[in-house]
Amino acid sequence: MFKKSYLLSPGPTPIPAGVLAAAAEPIIHHRTAEFSKIFMETTEGLKYVFGTKEDVYILTSSGTGGMEASVANLCSPGDQVLTINAGKFGERWGHLCKAYGVVYKDIVLPWGQNYPKESLEAELKANPAIKVVFATLSETSAGQIFDIQGFGEVVSKTPAILVVDGISGLGATPCPMDEWNVDVIVAGSQKSLMIPPGLAYVALSPKAWKLVEISKCPKFYFDLKKARQTLEKQTTPWTPGITLIIQQRKALEIIREMGLEKLMTHHRLLAEATRAGVQALGLELLAEIPGNILTAVKTPAGIDGSKLVKIMQNKYLAYIAGAQDPEKGKFFRIAHLGYMGGFDVITALTALEMTLADLGYQVEPGVAVKAAELILRENWI
Repeated sequence: MFKKSYLLSPGPTPIPAGVLAAAAEPIIHHRTAEFSKIFMETTEGLKYVFGTKEDVYILTSSGTGGMEASVANLCSPGDQVLTINAGKFGERWGHLCKAYGVVYKDIVLPWGQNYPKESLEAELKANPAIKVVFATLSETSAGQIFDIQGFGEVVSKTPAILVVDGISGLGATPCPMDEWNVDVIVAGSQKSLMIPPGLAYVALSPKAWKLVEISKCPKFYFDLKKARQTLEKQTTPWTPGITLIIQQRKALEIIREMGLEKLMTHHRLLAEATRAGVQALGLELLAEIPGNILTAVKTPAGIDGSKLVKIMQNKYLAYIAGAQDPEKGKFFRIAHLGYMGGFDVITALTALEMTLADLGYQVEPGVAVKAAELILRENWI
């Protein structure tokens, strides 16, 4: 039997054939008019996805580099900030603040739990010295999304700014930067933007730039003032990921052709089909507000969650993601992000049914697939 693998993880995600092919083009020099044209077209395409008129800066790093750039450029040692921590990536904001000597109040929530805008409003009223709120659009570790629109309403009425990790969520769930009063958004290349890992993207509002001007945190590679100066010359301060940027331009062409609204609808339908399938198996979702990026599913009693993920990967070649420490084994995550379609959902649910049966869980074959099909057939796009 041929061995064909299926990438169903929340990053990296599958890549369209045309985008893969773009990486095979001969390399070009980055200090040329040819590359500057590609670079500027890519930044314009990113502005469309970000929903902003502000410039978007391309960093050659993973998404965490964009997060670090945000902390280093917006803060000074001793500044007071707020971090909303409901999983591994919300937690990362706190780790970055600690590394730069920034005083952070960590709002620690159980994984999958919501944080309403009213709680944020009360926190900012009680702590008016807070300069920055670090939040997450889609907490990838738990499958939870947050009310960034509500956060923007609250923070915009204060001197503070709102910084959002949109690494897994941007392009899959709504978060128009300008309309929602978001001051900084960070994104990554290997999620809904459909290229390999290696690029991070950061956009800043005028309100955020005022903090950049007075920031005293040390910075060099991630100095956004340098990025702004060189963008005016249609280039980057350091050697860029040339081939990745060429691929990103191609992927953005696909996104523009599809249209953001249709792209969001596509992700929503895949998410609804996945959730219907796992719930038809009698399984429980982890997140209070599950996102369209991935579905986190609690491991049923008596089943080893880590073993479930390994069987799906090693036996059925369906590469989903397990839970991260300290929640390892308690749930698993099926992504429906980026270049995925309805039949990817069907594949994931079929592999899940067979894996659960292998582990002794009572499964009626096809029950999850049937539930997903009812949604997909009615809404096929």
